[in-house]
Amino acid sequence: MIFNQTIGLLGGSFDPPHHGHVHITRQALKRFGLDRVWWLVSPGNPLKENAPASLERRMAASRAIMQHPRVKISDIESRLGTRYTADTLRALIKLYPRARFTWLMGADNLAGFHKWQEWQWIAQHVRIGVMARPGEQLRAGLSPMARQFARYRVPAASLAHAKAPAWALIGGPMRDISSTDIRRRGEWS
Repeated sequence: MIFNQTIGLLGGSFDPPHHGHVHITRQALKRFGLDRVWWLVSPGNPLKENAPASLERRMAASRAIMQHPRVKISDIESRLGTRYTADTLRALIKLYPRARFTWLMGADNLAGFHKWQEWQWIAQHVRIGVMARPGEQLRAGLSPMARQFARYRVPAASLAHAKAPAWALIGGPMRDISSTDIRRRGEWS
């Protein structure tokens, strides 16, 4: 049952999933006061040139690395046929009207959030939890989203129950690992 639950949504290609994803998921559960986190393993990323590994492979790898009773690995974007985050969020809100969704992202994504399709709609309708990434906090704090929605920034502990628009940025221990680096080293092909 997901009635009245606060669910963090961590979207991405997870190409490949890694311990940094696990770390931020655990941090989000704890620091943002979430009931659950769903990994939304996307069929593709409209902002990336190259297609990711097969969805089946990325789903299996995600399930293998992220084992937690409050975390669900999902291919719902593929099943919904959505391409953009805003469309996925609209569909989830319609499917689960009693859930309280929080979009989760790294500070590197917040820095470029203004390039996303309908980014302002997302910020106005869904809480956003931002996790620090090495070397990205300053850019994130100066981003168009952070400036435009500055008055809606809330403490991390109150994000889960804040009314959108609301966002929080947390710091803390970071993992300097990325899917891009893993692929570049040839550890995932």
